[in-house]
Amino acid sequence: VQLQASGGGSVQPGGSLRLSCKASGNIFSINTLGWYRRAPGNERELVAVTTSGGRTTYGDSVKGRFTISRDNAENTVHLQMNSLKPEDAAVYYCNAVTTVRQMTQVYWGRGTQVTVSS
Repeated sequence: VQLQASGGGSVQPGGSLRLSCKASGNIFSINTLGWYRRAPGNERELVAVTTSGGRTTYGDSVKGRFTISRDNAENTVHLQMNSLKPEDAAVYYCNAVTTVRQMTQVYWGRGTQVTVSS
């Protein structure tokens, strides 16, 4: 599985950004697809993931502000980020988890920088 992320950039507090991640390769083995982030000095944390069945999970710090959606026809997941705060600034990583023959594998895309500052 290959993951190609796009979006990100710099925005003022309160602004919005949209990230997208397109999966290719063995896409039919993907169970979950989503985003994690890592800010300098912090551990990587969950932002939002969605399962092949449509279930979504959000990190506590982004609930109510971020929305993840999945376009199955395009094998793409989008992350709409609204009401951005300075603490949302981080490198965001697209993530996919697959299961093939009862073996689970985790894939990461290249990080995309999100900067929130005035």
